[in-house]
Parts: sequence; structure tokens; C-alpha cells
Amino acid sequence: MAAVSSIARAKEKALKRIDELADTLISVSHQIHTQPELGFKEHIAHEILTGILEEEGLEVVKSAYGLDTAFVASAGSRGPVVAVLCEYDALPGIGHACGHNLIAAAGLGAGLAAAAVADDLTGRIRILGTPAEEGGGGKVLMLERGAFEEVDAALMVHPADADLRSISSLAVQQISVVYTGKAAHAAAAPEAGLNALDAAVLGYMNVGALRQHISPEERIHGIFTNAGQRANIVPEETSASWYVRSPDRAGVDALAQRVIACLEAGAAASGCSINCELGQPVYNEVKDNQALLDRYVANSVSLGREVHPTNGHQVVGSTDLGNVSYAVPAIHPMIKAAPLGTAIHTNDFATAAVSQEADLSVLHAARTMALTVVDCWTDDRTLEAARAEFASAGGVREGDDATP
Repeated sequence: MAAVSSIARAKEKALKRIDELADTLISVSHQIHTQPELGFKEHIAHEILTGILEEEGLEVVKSAYGLDTAFVASAGSRGPVVAVLCEYDALPGIGHACGHNLIAAAGLGAGLAAAAVADDLTGRIRILGTPAEEGGGGKVLMLERGAFEEVDAALMVHPADADLRSISSLAVQQISVVYTGKAAHAAAAPEAGLNALDAAVLGYMNVGALRQHISPEERIHGIFTNAGQRANIVPEETSASWYVRSPDRAGVDALAQRVIACLEAGAAASGCSINCELGQPVYNEVKDNQALLDRYVANSVSLGREVHPTNGHQVVGSTDLGNVSYAVPAIHPMIKAAPLGTAIHTNDFATAAVSQEADLSVLHAARTMALTVVDCWTDDRTLEAARAEFASAGGVREGDDATP
């Protein structure tokens, strides 16, 4: 453990670095917000973030891990490896309604602040640009390709309408469905057709009945992505997209099979064929590391901002950070960036994501994560507790040998 005086100086230096970068970080948040890009197409955000990292003298790999819009930047030559994660993809139609512009800017700030003290404290920082969180699973692909090897802790902060210890996460499985029937003239010879829209509608109704008999924490939602071409043609092909969510991976796997049975029954009743594809990757639930969260919360409080438990107020969602949390100790706290009651994935949240409150949340999240990185490097008890907790939950750190 480093001397208390040297730790205090390092934390002061990291905080000062964020103060120096404040205008840049807020500008980054606003630039990404005004130019929303969908998953795996975040070329502008990628260039903005990597350009600043290069200007600050960090070692940067663009288009990392075989993904055009992923990146990794590193600083420090030895010691524990802490990863700070940036997200920057947007949603179709409603832009940064999940506030990923804030995640990108906060991660950038925390990473640069930690880089400024890495050599002083014998620590290594890895800033990861993770594309396509909104359904594309960028973190899962990066995990599979080695982005989290040797990582001792992974940190990110997500905006919400309150400061919370964690997201109330659900595992999620996507299902794509195509029904195939037989076209016919809807007036002249309807009896000659097999109606693929009937198959889709019956499947939808079956899922509606299933919803009565699932746990209160589980979720099923779907849309028709193709419902036919013209009303006077018996639809020959229709398609639908479904999301199935459950509190853990085992639950979502089981519930997905029940949903598929409902969809198949619709096809059987209408005489149509069906093709169901399970989308990959599946998102696991987030296993927040409480030892790391305790340090994050303590640091937030020291900076004047309380973090509330999630039992009184919840933000429910799914994220590919869940898969990372299965592989390394990780945290995903929520930070207030919008008025209380403003739900994520709404136009109101997209508007709030460039408000003064959101700007302040970027700086606070960057400061709090930077201090937590310093704790991981300087207080042996922090990582020891995080590793012990992770191991007791059955985790195997990425890059470690899982064989006893």
C-alpha cells in the first residue's frame, strides 16, 4: 500500500487534470450527442475520442479487436490493470436517449486523469471504446477477442434520473422470426393461400397469454418487422423481432424456449412454416462487484454527491457490460443526469443528455471513477476484496486458467 500522503497527492493531481479537461469533456459529450450514430457505425465518435487520446500522448489503437469503431488506449507500464469503458452508440429515431454521449465523455475524462498518475502509482489504465451496446454486443465481441485480458477491474457509469449504486439489470435474448405461407388473391381465391400474417398474429397473441404466467421481473416485447405487402394479397412472408428478458442468464434461456413454443404454435395453427433464430450475443445480467462499488460510492460522497441504493428507485435494463462482469470484477453505477422521473430511451432523456445537469454529471462521474482507479492501484485491500468476491461468485478472471 502506498503512503497516505502520496495517495492524497495523486488523487489531487487526478482531480486537477479533470478540471483542466472540463471544457473538452463537455464539448465531446455535446459533439457526440449532436451527431448520433447507430451501433458499429460510430465513426465520428471514434475519431473524436481517439483524436483527443492521441493529442494527450496515450498509446492508441484505432479500429481495435477487429471492430471498425472500437478502440483501446493505454498508459502505465506495470501494476494492476484497470479498464475504463466508453460507450457512444445511439438509438434509431431518438438519438442519445440513453445518454451514451455522457458515458463516452466521462470514461475519457476518468481515463486521462488516471493516465496522468499511472507511472507515479505503479498502475496501468486501459481506456476501451466499446461500440454497439444497444443490441450489437460490442463488449461481448471485444471480450471474446482479448480486450479484457489481465484486467483487474472494469469501470463505467451510466446516466439516469437518479444516483444509484447499480442498474436493475436483466439478461436478454433476441429472437428473429420469419413465417412462410402461400400467396393468393385475397378476393378471388383466399382459400388457396396460407396466411403468414395470421401466423405472426396468432404467435403474438400466444405470447400475450404467456405473459400471465411469467415472473413479475421478466419481460417479453416484440414488433412485426414485415406484415405483408398489400391487403389484397394473402401475405406469403412475415417477420417479427422479439426481446426476452429475465433476471439471470438461466432464466432468459428457459423463457426464450417458452416464447418460441408460442410462436411455433401460431405457425402450426395457420399451416405456415416458421424459422426462429436466437440472436447473438446474449446479454447476461450485470454482477456488480460490491467491493468496487463501495469505493466508488465512498469517492462520490467525498465529492459531495450521495449514491442511493436501488431498492427504493430502480432503472431496469439490459447491457453487454453484464457479460464483462462475468469475466472480470466490474461495476455499472447510475448517475443523475436528468430530472427525477425522466425515463431512459425517451425523447425527454435525449434532450436532458445535453443539459447543464448532464454536463455536471460527466465531470462528477469522471472524477469519481478516477479516484476509484487510484484506490485500485494504491490500496491492496480494494482489489483483494474485489477478487475474493468475484471468485466466490464463481467468476474466472479473463485470461486466467479456469482449470483447477
